Amino acid sequence: MMEPATISPRSGTAFRLARGEILTVIDPQGQQVADLVAFSAADLREVISSGRSLDYASKLYLTEGDDLYSNRSNVMLRIVEDKVGRHDFLLTPCSRDTFRIIYHDDDPHPGCFGNLATALSPFGIEPDQIPVAFNCFMNVVIQPNGVFSVEAPLSRSGDFIKFRAEMDLVIGLTACSALQSNNYAFKPIAYLVE
Repeated sequence: MMEPATISPRSGTAFRLARGEILTVIDPQGQQVADLVAFSAADLREVISSGRSLDYASKLYLTEGDDLYSNRSNVMLRIVEDKVGRHDFLLTPCSRDTFRIIYHDDDPHPGCFGNLATALSPFGIEPDQIPVAFNCFMNVVIQPNGVFSVEAPLSRSGDFIKFRAEMDLVIGLTACSALQSNNYAFKPIAYLVE
């Protein structure tokens, strides 16, 4: 892939990423979150793990030089460059229930969870297999008392984060659908595989 592909606002995609390839996730317009999930291509039961990644890094905000581990403690992705430095790995992909419970939406959007489920289905991945995503550019602020808030992303137009695949993967990626996560606007996400 020589030119970045575009994920339309409030949608998602899935694709294979070979070991050694570089995935660049780009925020073309600024303040737009992208939910990223990863599965081992060799065994789809091996999946990206928020808990293991944060535990092994001993920090909440992962950035350049940090690894994203699987539920089997294998490195799936390494962050090799990061122009933003603030991403979330705590909150689950937004879903119809997110819109129903948080936003009181009577006609809820499928959200990132629904978009990931649709995009990953051709790879044989069921909705119940979708884990907590690495939320590129999402700005979750945690207070000393443990209360957190979702603030406007710190990403500006053209900012990006680069990952190197440390195993053959199936990647799911979205342009997030949650109002609060994206400073109440919906924009595209771009990505490039090298």
